Amino acid sequence: MEGFILTRHWRDTSQGVLIDLWLSTPEGPAKLTIPHQTPIFFIRQQDSEAVRRITASQFSIAIKPLDLKNYQGEPVVGVYCQNQRQLRECSEVLCSQGLSCWETDIRPPERFLMERFITSSLFVPTEVKSIHHHNYHAIVEDRLKPANYQPELRVVSIDIETSMNARELYSIAAYSDECAAIFMITDHKLPDSLAFEEHVEIMTRGCHNAKLIRCVSPRECLLAFLAWIEKVDPDILIGWHVVQFDCWVLAKLCERWNVPFTLGRAKQIPHWRVDSQEAEVKTAGNENESNSFLDRKRRYIQIPGRVVLDGIELLRTAFYHFDSFSLQFVANALLGDSKLIDHNDRGQAITDLFLSGDSADIVALAKYNLKDCKLVWDIFEKTKLLDFAVARSRLTGMPLDKMGGSVASFEYAYLPKMHRQGYIAPNLGELVSDVVSPGGYVMNSRPGLYQHVLVLDFKSLYPSIIRTFSIDPYAFWYATHENLDKSQVVDGFNGAFFSREKNILPEIITELWQERDKAKADNNQPLSQAIKIIMNSFYGVLGSTGCRFFDPRVCSSITLRGHDIIRESQIWIEQQGYQVIYGDTDSLFVWLGEDFSQQDNVCVQAKAIGYGLAEGLNAWWQQNLRKQFDIESALEIEFETHYYDFLIPTIRGSEKGSKKRYAGSIVSANSTVAVGGAGEKNSEIEKDIIFKGLETVRADWTPVAKNFQQTLYKMIFDQAAYRHYVNSMVSDVLAGQCDHLLVYRKRMRRKVTGYEKSNPPYVKAAKKFEFYSQTKMIEGDSIDYVITLNGPEPIEYRQSPIDYQHYIDKQLKPIADSILCFLNDSFDDIVDRQMTLL
Repeated sequence: MEGFILTRHWRDTSQGVLIDLWLSTPEGPAKLTIPHQTPIFFIRQQDSEAVRRITASQFSIAIKPLDLKNYQGEPVVGVYCQNQRQLRECSEVLCSQGLSCWETDIRPPERFLMERFITSSLFVPTEVKSIHHHNYHAIVEDRLKPANYQPELRVVSIDIETSMNARELYSIAAYSDECAAIFMITDHKLPDSLAFEEHVEIMTRGCHNAKLIRCVSPRECLLAFLAWIEKVDPDILIGWHVVQFDCWVLAKLCERWNVPFTLGRAKQIPHWRVDSQEAEVKTAGNENESNSFLDRKRRYIQIPGRVVLDGIELLRTAFYHFDSFSLQFVANALLGDSKLIDHNDRGQAITDLFLSGDSADIVALAKYNLKDCKLVWDIFEKTKLLDFAVARSRLTGMPLDKMGGSVASFEYAYLPKMHRQGYIAPNLGELVSDVVSPGGYVMNSRPGLYQHVLVLDFKSLYPSIIRTFSIDPYAFWYATHENLDKSQVVDGFNGAFFSREKNILPEIITELWQERDKAKADNNQPLSQAIKIIMNSFYGVLGSTGCRFFDPRVCSSITLRGHDIIRESQIWIEQQGYQVIYGDTDSLFVWLGEDFSQQDNVCVQAKAIGYGLAEGLNAWWQQNLRKQFDIESALEIEFETHYYDFLIPTIRGSEKGSKKRYAGSIVSANSTVAVGGAGEKNSEIEKDIIFKGLETVRADWTPVAKNFQQTLYKMIFDQAAYRHYVNSMVSDVLAGQCDHLLVYRKRMRRKVTGYEKSNPPYVKAAKKFEFYSQTKMIEGDSIDYVITLNGPEPIEYRQSPIDYQHYIDKQLKPIADSILCFLNDSFDDIVDRQMTLL
């Protein structure tokens, strides 16, 4: 039998640790039980007798010799315990006596799976007997092997509607491509089903009708929903804020109405874990009411046999960026679709529909509830989020619902390979060093307004450095303990050197690299994206003090090598006759020169130069590294972008160039104008403008500033007259025609009372909001405010006239001068001359 792991659970028993794995299999869901597991940790061999003496009267353990060492090259032995609780207590006693213990923090499921190189797909190599229960197979087996099984998962999107304090349940909706249902609490007679519109351009499949199930009480509604889930039996539940809001509120409502919250398979009840970190929570209204279920603590849910995936968390994990992660904003951005109720007081509108006493309003609420489910479903379909989550789990061994987890993913892949090489893992913080590892190399930029700038980008620079220079914690330990000679090692930095032959991480990255190339060839975007994120996280893991393998000598051997590569690449490019005007970590910005724009077919020629530079630089690195280190280069530089126009601004108030801040135009793929030679007008070319680090892409600038920057830059890049536009914007602001664009928005990092040493404008506005609204703001809340003649005020309670001069001086002027200075012009000169004429 093959299967894909959905959830993992373990418990101590009198016969050792018992592990339960819920699987998705071709035969349906299965519960695989792995019995009699013996937990293990490690101690120094020389401490064996001391450990026996200390533990003799307290614990029944077994100490066995093993062919393993610690990072210092000292032999270690294994301490085998009866259960996980004994392991924890025994190691705590030994540590209190000053004895070192290693790998005490690895959970039993991860220990069992990783040592067999099983990520999430597994194979039972022998014929197994299974007991078929109501809707799943039960199997007991411990002989497992890794597999490459791709599951077909059953998914249901869920959403609930409640009162504004989340204490009163109105309805529960559930949607899948096979069936849908809305469980509505009402006394009204309702139709048996709802028909809803199908968005053909987004989905080519899906059900067109949903059962509308009338429930006379909250208890009946909860029971009906849980029975429906048991019948449909999904592997995956998806939603928006689905853990922090929907699942948690359902759990509390079940508790209130004395309903077992049997959301798991085999009617099991979920397990909750609460983090002290406060979470962003979806609410229908004011969740701060004293009788609300919602206290803003971050919660995690584990449901036996089912996985809950939150759309927001998955989008962030897959590196999607939005100005807002509200369902309304994301659905509009990705789908061009929206909620059925879209105004500021949505919570009150929902309650009004529920309490109206009109059956038509109840049906409207049901449609609204179901539409939210459908929007989430369509977002998952559009972005292939589930495919991404599955690919990530199959690569790393991390559970489907574990977001982040770069350190855990690294250790899951690294530890078993390291054990096979005869070493155990260090404890967190043991690899201490006085060395400080620098970040990525950022070149001093040459500020200016340019035409025809090429971007050359090293493909996954840090992973390719690891591959090329054999950078690896184990390779460092091995080279040190085995006293390898110069020909057997590759030099790093700060005293580090690495075995050429004995290494682990370069092998892991090479395998991932090959998998990514194959995924690209197969047009498997979710897998390709998952691999890219994992590979690029490896340096971050090695450079993080939260990783047990953190050693500044190792991670500085990556970053400092990156510095050398960027600097030497710059020298080579400039030897070819071009100027490098900026470089940032893994990219070089190459200006083709003032005379280049006079040539014919400049876009075609620019791209040809870009590809030629990339090819030449790759060949040079191959030759250089073979000659200097006798190693093969895995470095790969690519021609990435041709910017037709390009701006590097100065640091405000300085003549020095900015870093990580620029803007450039690229010729649009839709442009039908031939891009020719000297006679060509810039305004005839259709362009798209890209902003990096500038005000347009920063959340702390107002919409008026962003609109102004986008329009002004486009006009200047198109060589169009811009002075009239600058003056008209100033006039419009002063005339009050842009008031709706003058709003600052800031997210609170803590409660208002937590800002004791500083009192920035947004805090002043938040204090006024609390005073007028009698509502406390907490961490994660956003404050919308404007600057008035009496300082910052919240937009809901503005008392004073807007300070228009503030917006001209602090929002428009800095943006204009950032580009006008390169045209020998200035904002003041334009505006003052206009004022003089007036």
